Amino acid sequence: MSTVIEGGTRRRTPPASLIERLRQRFGDRATTSEAVLLQHGSDESHYRPVAPDAVVFAESTDDVVDLVRLCASTDTPLIAFGAGSSVEGHLLAVEGGVCVDLSRMNRILAIQTENLTATVQAGVTREQLNRELAHSGFFFPIDPGADATLGGMVATRASGTNAVRYGTMRENVVSLTVVLADGNVIRTSRCAKKSSAGYDLTHLFTGSEGTLGIITEITVRLHPQPEAMSAAVANFPSLDAAINTVIRVIQSGIPVARAELLDPLTIRAINSHSKTALRELSTLFFEFHGSTTSVTEQAASVQDLATDLGGRDFDWALRPEERARLWTPRHHAYFAVLQLKPGSRSFTTDACVPIAHLAQCIAETIADIEQTGLTAPIFGHVGDGNFHCMILVDPNDAADMQCAEQLSHRIAQRALKFDGTCTGEHGVGLHKIDYLVEEHGAIALNAMHRIKSALDPKNILNPGKILRQ
Repeated sequence: MSTVIEGGTRRRTPPASLIERLRQRFGDRATTSEAVLLQHGSDESHYRPVAPDAVVFAESTDDVVDLVRLCASTDTPLIAFGAGSSVEGHLLAVEGGVCVDLSRMNRILAIQTENLTATVQAGVTREQLNRELAHSGFFFPIDPGADATLGGMVATRASGTNAVRYGTMRENVVSLTVVLADGNVIRTSRCAKKSSAGYDLTHLFTGSEGTLGIITEITVRLHPQPEAMSAAVANFPSLDAAINTVIRVIQSGIPVARAELLDPLTIRAINSHSKTALRELSTLFFEFHGSTTSVTEQAASVQDLATDLGGRDFDWALRPEERARLWTPRHHAYFAVLQLKPGSRSFTTDACVPIAHLAQCIAETIADIEQTGLTAPIFGHVGDGNFHCMILVDPNDAADMQCAEQLSHRIAQRALKFDGTCTGEHGVGLHKIDYLVEEHGAIALNAMHRIKSALDPKNILNPGKILRQ
């Protein structure tokens, strides 16, 4: 194997003999097409693409086993790929190697509603699973926005808009099938509701971003479809008033399913993008799940709390088409915001703090943004203390990128100051590596290095992510 240096990064280029063996084993499912390589070296982050040297489309756990063993025999890096929707550079082949695309592993293997579980291959997407469940009376609630694969959602410990009620992937994964760096296969747990037997391997691999093993099958928890849902939207005179409303709702024990915040700039972007005429104010979007009576009572209780803090134009709906009308602005937020600065990319931040500190953390962030002069709308899942700042940058403007990086750094440090985390749901990838010492401490980080070394001694699984080697 040849080794070259590119921009200070050690690139481990696969030997020609490995590429030939991949073609022999996988046929036309192994490719070095430049277009395919570029697609698999790109994600939704602000980073420029970094392509792998080859892509293999896996269709089974056995395929992944054979691929891992071939790569391990030549110390070739191996990066798992799902839908390509990550935002922290998780998929970039910074040391070269082979990308294993798991999107063809898209079979739903078992739905056991009596056990409230479903078992799927890693390439099944959340929308695909919910379509299959549509008439079962159950659903899978984790919604990160994009139609991500379940394997990618486990790997990044994703969450999204429903997390305030249903939790994140961490709470909704029962068991995993994982191919280790030596090609051996493990099942991390059985499907009993609880167990005290041994180390919790399921949660070790959940959030590991493909650095400890390649997830090929997942058993997830299902939840009963609620009898009724209601949605509500309210405007506020300030972000502080909106956030404090959410804090009061959570502290009052109202079982809200979603609580989303959009700042005035985001609403302005939506009005321009979707030709709507929404008030350009701080806006909260709520959703409630339960019986018809309970969701009505929940909406009324939230309206009372919102009114006390200056909330107005409170609009709520029960029927699906009316709920969709209310929630459409939130669903369009990401693409609408990009149009505020045509040709820009989003340098997307992801901070999460204890909810009691959320108002102060966001207020300081807004003041920080105003000092920079950058265009950076704020929105997020404020029901669990998670917010995003979409910093719009010209990727070809070095000064713009540096200013955005500095702002992103201050947001992460601010979250840590408030006993929060540098990433609530996007993961570490390339971008958040240097915050882990401050967040976890040197001793804990050393323990992570030792786990990585034990499970992947050749450092072939998604090298350069989460930990510096």
